[in-house]
Amino acid sequence: MDRIAPLWNRILQSQAHTIFQSFAWNRLAAQMFGDRAMPQVLWLESDAGAAIIPAVVNKASRQLELLGETLFDYRDVLHAGDREILRIAWQQLADYGVPLRVRALEQLAAAERWPEFPMSLFARAPQVDRMLIDERGFRLAHSRLGRQMRRLQKLGVSFRRIPGTNSAAVRHLYECKRTHFAGDTDNLFLDQRRCDFMVAAAALNESRCELFTLETESGTLVAGIVTFRDGDVRRCYTTYFHPDWAHYSPGVTLLFEVTARALGEGLSCDYMTGEYPYKLRLANASRLLYDIELSARQLAQIAGRPISSAA
Repeated sequence: MDRIAPLWNRILQSQAHTIFQSFAWNRLAAQMFGDRAMPQVLWLESDAGAAIIPAVVNKASRQLELLGETLFDYRDVLHAGDREILRIAWQQLADYGVPLRVRALEQLAAAERWPEFPMSLFARAPQVDRMLIDERGFRLAHSRLGRQMRRLQKLGVSFRRIPGTNSAAVRHLYECKRTHFAGDTDNLFLDQRRCDFMVAAAALNESRCELFTLETESGTLVAGIVTFRDGDVRRCYTTYFHPDWAHYSPGVTLLFEVTARALGEGLSCDYMTGEYPYKLRLANASRLLYDIELSARQLAQIAGRPISSAA
């Protein structure tokens, strides 16, 4: 993939995107999950434009997907210029003769680069939009969580802000999430490889990762949130709390504090995929995410349609 890094980064300069479309994250995913999903990244470039589809063939399901295994919240292709180039790229992938599954397309990306694809609503991504509230207003709106934060501090719990390059701290959070919630079948991080990926991704300079924690004086991790700075958004990717402290709601309390501080820094907060009650309690907006699931025949039909210049 390294040979297309310049083209990849050049397209992103003119395309709205998230950290999940960055070359560094996709390259890492190709390296770490290549034995599960064979990379089939397809790119085309001409005087009229360029397209990159970061595709893989899932070896278990025998279907086309996009790089990122289950760990990329927002998916997309890369495209600049003539839309016909993107169609031709899809046509070449359709020649594999396997189904296509793409999960979690953002609404804007779906409209701009996937208009020919039928899709269904997958989920919403709750967020706190800095244009709708400031730090003071947010703290006033959720004053009970502010009191809970002070209560935890009186119990000897301290707030810490740790760079993502501190791999030991990031790994400890994922190990805690893996072991303390071993019975939760929805816990993605029961898989050690996914934990390892997140430790490596957090250490990338492009990730601008920070880990926020609540810890006791003895070093017990009461709660933690792995975040990534993505433009003017702080993406709250993983939230963990220690089961023994559940009575004090340390996870949502920490999310409140991280969000308030982000607003104070002029950032919105993205709570990522999933409308869980603790997210909805704080969110003031959300984004729609879509799912695409096509048979091999349907993909071939869509890819075979010429795109009119008026489209």
